[in-house]
Amino acid sequence: MASPWEGNGNAVDSQDHLDPLCFVLMPFGRKMDAAGRMTNFDSVYTQLIAPAVEQAALEPIRADEEKIGGTIHKPMFERLMMCRYAVADITGANPNVYYELGIRHAIRPRSTVIVYLEGTVLPFDIALVRALPYRTDSAGEPINTEATVAAIAEQLRSARADPHDDSPIFQLLDDLPRWELDHSKSDTFRKSVDHSKKYKERLSAAVRKGAPAVQQIAAGLANLLDVETGIVVDLFLSLRDVKAYGAMIDLYERMPAVLKNAKLMRELLAFALIRVNRLDEADRVLRAAIDEFGASSETNGLLGRLYKDRWEAAKGQGRTIEARALLKRAVDAYVAGFQADWRESYPGVNAVTLMELMDKPDPAQPELLPVVRYSAAQRAKLKAGYWEYATLLELAILARDVADAEEKVAEVLATASKGWELETTERNVKLIREAREKRGEDVSWIRSLEQVLEGKRIEIGGQAPAGA
Repeated sequence: MASPWEGNGNAVDSQDHLDPLCFVLMPFGRKMDAAGRMTNFDSVYTQLIAPAVEQAALEPIRADEEKIGGTIHKPMFERLMMCRYAVADITGANPNVYYELGIRHAIRPRSTVIVYLEGTVLPFDIALVRALPYRTDSAGEPINTEATVAAIAEQLRSARADPHDDSPIFQLLDDLPRWELDHSKSDTFRKSVDHSKKYKERLSAAVRKGAPAVQQIAAGLANLLDVETGIVVDLFLSLRDVKAYGAMIDLYERMPAVLKNAKLMRELLAFALIRVNRLDEADRVLRAAIDEFGASSETNGLLGRLYKDRWEAAKGQGRTIEARALLKRAVDAYVAGFQADWRESYPGVNAVTLMELMDKPDPAQPELLPVVRYSAAQRAKLKAGYWEYATLLELAILARDVADAEEKVAEVLATASKGWELETTERNVKLIREAREKRGEDVSWIRSLEQVLEGKRIEIGGQAPAGA
């Protein structure tokens, strides 16, 4: 019997009518690298990698575990070991991808294709390994897709037709053992992959039907220890998408401990707890995550929002001393989140805005504000839409930059399509104006901007949804 590491057949997939599996190691979503370049990895997958894999008569499966912070679980190891072919996107020096690629190179001598965004500086360890570049536009979307798809597909076809070692470990070290895997394990793995794919299709259809359909699926999973991690994660996210927050909390309580401890799952649990007004529990969950994983824009952004909501409630009820303390906590949480990743402007914007709303503006605001403006401006260059311009408008007002504020409000009006969006921005501008007016500043120019926003809102119509 030929080893599944050897030959050019389909030993891993004994069901001959099915295409061999190709595991794709890469980040998810839109991410910015250290050089300030944004890459939409979901577009890279759908427009480049998946079509190339399919052109090579293979079936792509993606590393779902990346969604929960790259925690390595049994399904991840199975994919790294059992999939005869793999494609790894090393753009952005993502540590999870590099770790997975290292495992792959250690156990699989061949059939791993590496791709990267053109201009990426490859680390010394793999600089000599053959890798295929791809190109993106200023927004991080793939360009020249046909040529790139053809190049990736050709390398995969070559790996099938003329197998040769591409792992630097097996290239440099002679006589390394090449393990065989029993066909029964390969067949079981294939069935598991097919089951996962069908389950996700069912879940996607349930989301379109609404919360009861998704909750019915959740109720049908009695023992989550027997369910693949990716399915549990998708179910958790689907419950969030249909706003079934109570069901999210129930599902979390039934998760395996290793999944419960994942950073993203804790953040989503806190999000659900906030939505059902279990704020003390959400506070404890977020603080425990920060203690274990450190500050981040996501975790601290949620914690800042929690304290911001509590501050507004206390202020509205006349609990002045408590409100002052909650406002300070919100500022501290947002600042820590922004300092954890200067590229994520969201917590920074909230920090400098809330600093303005203190009885006496935080003395750190003048130092932080230019950094936040630069961060937001860089993000707007990559994706310029309503919220990017609204953010820059608020920052210009905070900086007392009248000319820039007038320029940005024009962009806000040009990109506005929903009345509730404008109402949210109008409300934020009003808070800044009232704080300065209370301190005796001339705020007539801010009031003029409010009136312009109000006029456009009335023209479009609509109100801000709860919690906006």
